[in-house]
Amino acid sequence: MEGRNIQDRYRRYRKRFSDGIFGRFSQDIGIDLGTANTLVYVHGKGIVINEPSVVAVNQKTGQILAIGRHAKRMVGKTPGHIVATRPLVDGVVSDFDITQQMLRFFINKVHDSGFSFLRRPRVLVGVPSGVTEVERRAVIEATMNAGAREAFLIDEPMAAAIGARLPVIEASGNMIVDIGGGTTEIAVISLGGVVVSRSLRIAGDEMNEDIVRYARDAFNLLIGEKTAEEVKIAIGSAYPLREPMTYPIRGRDLVSGLPKEIIANDEQIREALSHSVRIVVNNIKTIIEETPPELLSDIFQRGIILAGGGSLIRGLDRLLANQTGIPVRMMEDPLTAVVRGTGIVLEDMEHLHEVLVEDQRGGALK
Repeated sequence: MEGRNIQDRYRRYRKRFSDGIFGRFSQDIGIDLGTANTLVYVHGKGIVINEPSVVAVNQKTGQILAIGRHAKRMVGKTPGHIVATRPLVDGVVSDFDITQQMLRFFINKVHDSGFSFLRRPRVLVGVPSGVTEVERRAVIEATMNAGAREAFLIDEPMAAAIGARLPVIEASGNMIVDIGGGTTEIAVISLGGVVVSRSLRIAGDEMNEDIVRYARDAFNLLIGEKTAEEVKIAIGSAYPLREPMTYPIRGRDLVSGLPKEIIANDEQIREALSHSVRIVVNNIKTIIEETPPELLSDIFQRGIILAGGGSLIRGLDRLLANQTGIPVRMMEDPLTAVVRGTGIVLEDMEHLHEVLVEDQRGGALK
């Protein structure tokens, strides 16, 4: 027993020593490791990085040529031996090594001065609520291998709710819908935990693919994912607009093989997006049906909160309000909801530690 106490004291001393040395040269970091974009929050500074989750790799040499914004410019424009790829698919790690290098790049970018061997920050990463234990371990290991001193995970809907300044620790119902690039997170939160939730692999990327399919089927026009995203941002909607909108779509004619341009309107793009939007709306209604009545009363009073880039689709809030009978509101700056939530947790870890789901040893915190 005495030997065990000595070991415990030694471990505590070693941790305090490590925190003191590395903490002096490092800054706590919150990361929204998204399928489409990675955002980084630094303790005391705010959001310092917002870049696409894209890595360009030379397949002949295995060398990474570009990460983030520079890599995204290469998508669809590279020779055969260079591949611009996303290391995360549907919110989870699909390529461990490239994810690790991408994380190291962003961590080093934050610590762009000082002693490189002493850059060992504490890192809090937002992950989809539906990921498996294996997928969580992959994120933890990639973060630790990228140079973190300690790594923690938080469910994205919880982080988004905290970023929206909802009272998640109180005994009251809060409903958040976070539509990102790879996943849509729907959750009801109370007392620092998720009461009922659903994680869908239908989000912004799937909506882009809907537009690609629609252009092919309706116009015999082949377009890329980047063009589809531009169309979605320009005239995408989930509810009829007061004023019609149009946008030119350029691609390759599938009949002649030559370049072609068509003018699409908002009604056509709304039809293209209707499949994915309908799935999201139906799952939100299902979560509402599964929510305990007392919490539902709070949600009716507070409203459903929308976060994530996908929530910017025009008229989505009006459609949801009509379909559910519950007020719906967009949070301020929905694109940064998750990473702002990680920042709030990092700045008050002592009181908000119960919202974390896993630590650097892979042990569940609750």
